[in-house]
Amino acid sequence: MLDSLLILLIGTAIILIGVILFYPGKGLFARMKRSRQNTKRVLIEDALKHLYNCEYSGVSCTLNSVAGKLSISEDEAAELITKLEDMGLLTSQNETLQLSNEGRSYALRIIRVHRLWEKYLADETGIDETQWHHSAEEFEHKLTPSDADALAAQIGNPVFDPHGDPIPSVSGELPIKTGRPLTDLKFGEFASIIHIEDEPDAIYQQLVAEGLYPGMQVRMLELTNERVTFTANGEECILAPLFAKNITVAPIRFEKTIEGKFKYLSSLEIGEKGIVLGISKALRGQQRRRLMDLGVVPGTEIVAEMKSASGDPTAYRIKGASIALRNNLADKIYLVSENEGMN
Repeated sequence: MLDSLLILLIGTAIILIGVILFYPGKGLFARMKRSRQNTKRVLIEDALKHLYNCEYSGVSCTLNSVAGKLSISEDEAAELITKLEDMGLLTSQNETLQLSNEGRSYALRIIRVHRLWEKYLADETGIDETQWHHSAEEFEHKLTPSDADALAAQIGNPVFDPHGDPIPSVSGELPIKTGRPLTDLKFGEFASIIHIEDEPDAIYQQLVAEGLYPGMQVRMLELTNERVTFTANGEECILAPLFAKNITVAPIRFEKTIEGKFKYLSSLEIGEKGIVLGISKALRGQQRRRLMDLGVVPGTEIVAEMKSASGDPTAYRIKGASIALRNNLADKIYLVSENEGMN
């Protein structure tokens, strides 16, 4: 009796294990096979994206650059390049790799999804901006072209992502690259930030920590081999040249902003008043809409009422209501003093 029961239990266990391992489409082996296929597809798409970025920036792409960008060995990179050639996605001449028309179209589809997803995260969610790129690196391999078109329509068919990169159109069109590195500015020259490179991650996070973003006005103060000193919306900023080269600017002939006349909401002393001049472009989506819903719009009078014991947040009187705002948010609201008003 016990032997029969034991045999039945063992048989049932074998059947269950077989189902778990070999069930068509959903078994462990099927999942492992899909995982390997997906990994290969991700490598192919990442390689195509790297090739296109090299082409767009006017630099050569080689086996070594592919290996370095994808963090794979040179042998693995050579195998991948051979695969791309067999698929008709690239050609190789004198160790320089070039996309075919089909390869370029494929790369632009991936880049379009990546930048649309970043724009969606920036405008429609509260996800920290240092996480946009990482999330987009994942979703660019998941969304189909029709998914991308639907997403673009949902967020208003944007032309640029939050870093200032142009978003490819449905037909794969991109404008010619413009601007120049911040380090190319001469002493006293004014410019507007039009792009901040989000790779490598360590440099991008430092630029974000400095409060830099596309749309800021900058003025070059000093450029040496050790440091780059400039003002950004009136605040002095110092960067290593390596970091500053990741900022692209477009020179302007004269100051277009109100530099020197505005102050930050966070600078108000208790009891001091100010009139809202504007909100920094660094605030997007939900955060920006929340502030506007609270009445933080040009012309609104704001009074600093009380600081917390730690000094952050601070309570402000806005349209009759007491609103607590943290300093990192108040730093992005521009005011003029009450006696200056809105000129």
